[in-house]
Amino acid sequence: MEDAPAAQPPAQGWGRRIGLTLGIAAAVVLVLLLIFPTGRYLLRAAGEESLILAARRSITHVINDKATDAETRQKLKLVLDARAFAHDSIGLRTGSSFTMYSKLRRDTLVLVLSGAYRDRLQRYTWWFPIVGRVPYKGFFDYGAAKHARDEMNAAGFDTSLRPASAFSTLGFFNDPVLSTTLADDSLELANTVIHELTHNTFYAPGQAVFNESFANFVGARGAAWLFRTRGSADAAEQTDARWEDDKLLGAFWSALYHSIDSAFAAHPGDGGAARAARLAARDTLYRLARIDLVETLGPKLRTVGPRYLERVPLDNASLLARRVYLTDLELFDAVYEREGRDLRKTVATIVELAKKEPDDPYGGLRGWLGRSSR
Repeated sequence: MEDAPAAQPPAQGWGRRIGLTLGIAAAVVLVLLLIFPTGRYLLRAAGEESLILAARRSITHVINDKATDAETRQKLKLVLDARAFAHDSIGLRTGSSFTMYSKLRRDTLVLVLSGAYRDRLQRYTWWFPIVGRVPYKGFFDYGAAKHARDEMNAAGFDTSLRPASAFSTLGFFNDPVLSTTLADDSLELANTVIHELTHNTFYAPGQAVFNESFANFVGARGAAWLFRTRGSADAAEQTDARWEDDKLLGAFWSALYHSIDSAFAAHPGDGGAARAARLAARDTLYRLARIDLVETLGPKLRTVGPRYLERVPLDNASLLARRVYLTDLELFDAVYEREGRDLRKTVATIVELAKKEPDDPYGGLRGWLGRSSR
């Protein structure tokens, strides 16, 4: 007796159920995204990213376009040179990033908000899928950024809101170079390309301070190396000078951080009197820090003018925001020196050490430096 040909109809029904299930799941995900603030934020960010991607043009085509002005053409050539150098000489993962150009309709790409508790050195953090917790949040909508800042201020936090001209999707998309990035000078432009490609190459989840400081190191050392290979000795020297200033400022912020942390520790407790004492101590230290910053450190800096030092905000949010990008920079340079100033080898070593110590990548570097010095 032959088997009844009954397999086909159930298969069709199963296919319909799969389609219905996927449709329901997609609808549920969309509803959840719309309901929760993080979901709405991610949808807005995805929308802005899609607009940026939709505006892309091949950098090569833009360079060859007779309508392109000379300055834009020159800077886009530098982007391609920096990208190729990052891949071929430094060993960074470039993918298809920085092969395209997007001209934006505004002068500022994104506003970056960061926050901190006023009576203790603790960052306010946000959680996002894939990257984990980060101490900053980017806003494409300026009104939303200022509203979020005002809400945090009203809730008792220090805040810092600053513009950014570039960002990385960590290689998930074909990140174009943006017109906001091209507004930077050539030194900063080359640094930015290499910095962002460092994120494409390695990004430790939940370790934003390490990630940004590491990328700052690679961007600075890589840009100086690039300019030397191009025969631009003055540009290389200026890039090195900016890096040395970054290290001096990083050391200053680190010392200030520890001073304020010690002052807070000297007045423990949750009571009003203890909190008032902590706030008074921090205000005194920030007032003295301004004098030290302008009168003592200022004359040592070669690329930072006194007006910036006189006006730079001094509070917990600003301090911690600067620490994100300027923490323990000397450790990266120490590995660089130990590896014979071979940047490609240095990057590979740092990435390997950070992967071995995902919860404390800086500790991984210190441990390796201690072992290798014996």
